[in-house]
Amino acid sequence: MVCQYKKICKNYNCKAKVFTQMPGNLGNQIGSPDLVILFTNTVSHKMAKCALAEASRKNAEIVRCHTSSGSALTEILENACGA
Repeated sequence: MVCQYKKICKNYNCKAKVFTQMPGNLGNQIGSPDLVILFTNTVSHKMAKCALAEASRKNAEIVRCHTSSGSALTEILENACGA
């Protein structure tokens, strides 16, 4: 799925960082995003909490989605970035 997520983001001219597991330094690896998409069904509570805190600190838009499908990502990017 990671490759599919990156391909979908590339179609919308978005640079993507995809985290499927909680790295020790997630806060440093997130960087300065414009948009953070959080698939709540697939990440741990600890990872979600860290990502939300970092996104808030960087004033990034946060989108939460329970479904982690490619079509869900496409719909989110369509709303956020347009075609």
